[in-house]
Amino acid sequence: MASLIDLRRRLRSVKNIQQITRAMKMVAAARLRRSQDRILAARPYAIELRRVVANLGRTSSGEALHPLLERREERKVLVCPVTGDKGLCGAFNSNVLRRSDQLVRELVVERELELLPLGRRGADYYARRKASIRAAHRGLFANVTYEAAAEIAQTVVGEFISGEYDAVYVVYNQFVSVMTQKLTVERVLPVEPEAPAEAGKQADTAPDWIFEPSVEQILDLLLPRFIAFQFYRVLLESQAAEHAARMTAMDAATRNARELIDRLTLTYNRGRQAAITKELIEVVSGAAALRG
Repeated sequence: MASLIDLRRRLRSVKNIQQITRAMKMVAAARLRRSQDRILAARPYAIELRRVVANLGRTSSGEALHPLLERREERKVLVCPVTGDKGLCGAFNSNVLRRSDQLVRELVVERELELLPLGRRGADYYARRKASIRAAHRGLFANVTYEAAAEIAQTVVGEFISGEYDAVYVVYNQFVSVMTQKLTVERVLPVEPEAPAEAGKQADTAPDWIFEPSVEQILDLLLPRFIAFQFYRVLLESQAAEHAARMTAMDAATRNARELIDRLTLTYNRGRQAAITKELIEVVSGAAALRG
């Protein structure tokens, strides 16, 4: 059994850890609120942008009017796992990396594959395993900006148009709620000119559109921005999901620390009571021996 000094030291250390986890939970909650507002504000624009792309895609009559719409045999694939820059967020990062490894095993058969990790955790993970990394982007989630997403998208779009890659996939955690993050695998290139279910119903009843100056010129301007915004949305989704996962994990850690403190306090009090009882017995025994 641990001594009373050891129990006091352990109690003090657990209380310090509890203070840290409680503070981290509060910080994650504050950051989550801001990230949640940003992703909820971006989603309507993303839906409308996809609807426009869907309507433009329907005018092609099955012909690719832009290189980003061209579907080719997937001989070389780029996979972008989106992880956080920090840990202490439960299974947030490990779920993405596990799903990325699974996707790599599925795609690597008769295909060439490279990785573009977005986030420090994913970059470090694949660097230790000496995987085929095209590039790595660390420190993205300190401040997610459209400019950073557009820079990544511009590089990826250029490599896809040049034929260096035939498909580009992203693996990320989609923010659903504070308690739920949906692990998602999404193909961003080539662009699928199809709208979501609710958009598709409206598109079916939409009239024929007249485009000026031409569909090709509109696609040439719109599709690169569409891809850039898709990367921006994915980064925002992942950022909000990371803060939610960290807040949940720190809340669980705070509760566990409280339970451990209660158990250690009970053990300490029992040990202290036993020590006091032992000392009293020794005093009584000594007094009885002197009287005898």
